[in-house]
Amino acid sequence: MRVPDTGGGHRHLATRAVGCYPTEPMADSGDELPFAVLSLQTETERNRRAEFARLFRSAAIPEEELLANLGLFMRRQHWARCLFMHDLYRRALDVHGVVMEFGTRWGQNLALFSVFRGLYEPFNYTRHLVGFDTFTGFPGVSPEDGTNPTVSEGAYSVTEGWEQTLEKILLYHEGESPISHLRKFELVKGDVSETLPRYLERHPETVVALAYFDMDIYKPTRDALTSIRPHLTRGSVIGFDEACFAALPGETVALREVLGLGAIRLQRVPYSPTTSFLIWEG
Repeated sequence: MRVPDTGGGHRHLATRAVGCYPTEPMADSGDELPFAVLSLQTETERNRRAEFARLFRSAAIPEEELLANLGLFMRRQHWARCLFMHDLYRRALDVHGVVMEFGTRWGQNLALFSVFRGLYEPFNYTRHLVGFDTFTGFPGVSPEDGTNPTVSEGAYSVTEGWEQTLEKILLYHEGESPISHLRKFELVKGDVSETLPRYLERHPETVVALAYFDMDIYKPTRDALTSIRPHLTRGSVIGFDEACFAALPGETVALREVLGLGAIRLQRVPYSPTTSFLIWEG
């Protein structure tokens, strides 16, 4: 989960890129809000993107046409992320089970998965989407998470009550597809180390067709991988946002401990430098 590049309005704790990875903290201008995130942007890039975000907010596009023209303002990195999520979903199409995301934050991935379900399998009412997040940022960090100053308790929070807004967004997307009277998503708020075991106890029928890990840090990633492992089937797709990413080493440490790097084939796509996935072979 790297910088969302909100630009303007929300202040984030960025980091100056030195070589390939962020090191020294660098504050943006603007009003302070508690959204600490990692960024690889230079100051020039951040200023240019903030100006572009202001152009988006001031664009004289009629309201009824604005959503249909969001592609005007999505840059290469945003398209790469959408394409990667699409690739993961396509790989999981013939696997029976649910889609889980660990580290939902603002919820764009869940919204994309809902759209992909409507496109490819609109009548598959068993393809539930389950998003896990504290919605208050990191619950805490471990030594395995490294020393980057941004990796701290409360980093990657969202605005208060955002999960209610996200619920409305996901309900809207479901309403654009068949069988909309059956709710096919769930948001699970809290520390996943506690909420996921309870969820699986309530839902012993769970088979995980696709799981995406974007919690960034060691302990919740380790605990979630451990919990879902008995619910995987051959062909299950597991995606990672920060595997082999030096600024956030905890995700890779958890992956190595729970699944073992020698027992899996960690794959990537050419258009996305940090995201990766594996196909579970049991």
